[in-house]
Amino acid sequence: MNHNSKDHHAIALWAADCAERVITLFEKAHPGDKRPRAAINAARRWAQGNLSVNDARKAASAAHASAREPGPADARLAARAAGHAAATAHVPSHAPHAANYALKAVIAAGGDDVAEEAWQDQAVPGAQTE
Repeated sequence: MNHNSKDHHAIALWAADCAERVITLFEKAHPGDKRPRAAINAARRWAQGNLSVNDARKAASAAHASAREPGPADARLAARAAGHAAATAHVPSHAPHAANYALKAVIAAGGDDVAEEAWQDQAVPGAQTE
């Protein structure tokens, strides 16, 4: 996949959407830590052509660092989802990791993982045409 392709941008936006669905789990545990939210925003800004890959990678690294902070598992998993969403700007194969960590966060929080996975599958770019 070309790093500047429409598909790459679409999958980055999907990864950001997946991570955003669980970001409140992190923010509830760490209300002052904006790194994961910034990573989600970085993924979106990159996809819109408003951020460099290098800056998106920095945001991804910061979100992954926040995932190593002490706290509940759901918060750490949500931060990982955000980090992988931003990392999708560099390599598209990070997008499924964002979705998988978001799903793990839902499970850790005792949420409806079946519904979350169904949403992810329906929302993935290209799902409506298959």
